[in-house]
Amino acid sequence: MSPSLIEFLQHIEAELTFIEKHTDSIEFESFVDNDMLNKAIVRSFEIIGEACKRIPDDVRIKYPLFNWRGFAGLRDRMIHHYWGIDYDLLWDAVRTEVPFHRAWISLIIEKES
Repeated sequence: MSPSLIEFLQHIEAELTFIEKHTDSIEFESFVDNDMLNKAIVRSFEIIGEACKRIPDDVRIKYPLFNWRGFAGLRDRMIHHYWGIDYDLLWDAVRTEVPFHRAWISLIIEKES
């Protein structure tokens, strides 16, 4: 049985929450120096991107402020970047995209439940 819409949305929410929790109190330099953390964050973005790809078009259209396509594209750029991590891209997503979308995904889950 494949996951439901709510389960995909909850996966996105859980990963956004994880990213916020583990990056909220650190600076860029500390992030870059913490190999385990930045690899975990990359994995979280991979999960978010994959889940976003599974959200039906009608839901994407209903909530256009959530950057479904952007997260899916970020996931693709990260997993196909074989020679290392683009820390600037990753940190920018952590600081600008995650807080905004974390709030949105909670509202979407509430409305779709």
